[in-house]
Amino acid sequence: MISLQHRSIAHFDMDSFFVSVECRDDNSLKGKPLLIGGMSDRGVVASCSYEARRYGIHSAMPMKMALKLCPHAVVRRGDMEKYSQLSREVTELIAEKAPLYEKSSIDEFYLDLTGMDKFFGSMKWTAELRQHIMRETQLPVSFGLASNKMISKVATNEAKPNGQMEIVFGEEKAFLAPMPVEKLPMVGKETAGQLRRRGVETVKTLSEIPVNLLEAWLGKNGISLWNKANGIDESPVVPYHEQKSISTENTFSSDTIDMQFIHAELVRMTEKIAFELRQQNKLTGCVTVKIRYSDFETVTKQMTIPYSGSDHILLEKVKELFNKLYDRRLLIRLIGVRFSHLVQGNYQISLFDDTQEMIALYQAIDNIKNRFGWQYLMKGTNAVPPAKRGTVRKPDVMPYPKVR
Repeated sequence: MISLQHRSIAHFDMDSFFVSVECRDDNSLKGKPLLIGGMSDRGVVASCSYEARRYGIHSAMPMKMALKLCPHAVVRRGDMEKYSQLSREVTELIAEKAPLYEKSSIDEFYLDLTGMDKFFGSMKWTAELRQHIMRETQLPVSFGLASNKMISKVATNEAKPNGQMEIVFGEEKAFLAPMPVEKLPMVGKETAGQLRRRGVETVKTLSEIPVNLLEAWLGKNGISLWNKANGIDESPVVPYHEQKSISTENTFSSDTIDMQFIHAELVRMTEKIAFELRQQNKLTGCVTVKIRYSDFETVTKQMTIPYSGSDHILLEKVKELFNKLYDRRLLIRLIGVRFSHLVQGNYQISLFDDTQEMIALYQAIDNIKNRFGWQYLMKGTNAVPPAKRGTVRKPDVMPYPKVR
């Protein structure tokens, strides 16, 4: 058995993915400050080019503010369907060659190449895979190769744009030492500010602080930070095929064709698992709807979608699938909704048309659901007391309506 300390982990990142795709498809955009996101003044920046970043622009910034910083920036709405399809193509290219890989987001991958040095040389093999992806997609790719996931990700960030870097086993601490604390993954402005106020500016200084003191300062996050500063990360590469789906279904107490009730259930179920999705910081790329009729025939229909975690987008797809699936004049016994093809990612990246208010609304809704429970805040059409769900109002006739 190979020790965790001697692993060989590569981290691949599709550089400025949305921007790179747009520049590939329109050469006139190359070298320009390019913003991808909402086109209105109240929209937000989903992604921006390196040229735009030089003006202080970053993702999630209000578009209006970004255009004040760089009035001559080019704005594109973005095409999540196209980005999702390219993400799947890159996944297939990696899956064809990598012995074990994890898709950690729409544009990031971890590859476990432990043991390959004996046969190919991990760096040589990884560099060849990078060239293969770039040839096939015409998109830039960066990677870092190291003994664990955290170091490989930091190395990738240092290799950008469009570069590669290997951190040899035993050199992890020396590699991290001179970096500002913000370079460590998951160290945001607030944590960095707390550290800097205590005189901790570099990773080297952070690594020398006793772990119990960091825990006193920052709680459990302090222990995690100490490990990162010392180059320690034993988290495994999770095989992509093991990514689970999120689903829910409801068997009614009485069979029904009450479309108002079924519509409310679809809303409730979709909101429930979409909230679970966001809680896990995941996006779904496939939606499935299930119907079981009163004669126990069970049918399902699924749809591949642009990666999303937003209620209103997912509910639209669920309704569309239900309308296509419900084609028998029979009472319904059960309905189910499932999200699969899950990847890590923030749901905001798909909100190219949403305003700052819409994003703030999602955040506020999730905060309330976190505090009181998801069932305490639902759309008005679904305001059915939990105790009555499954109690059906039988209509006088057998209509054949569609969910609207």
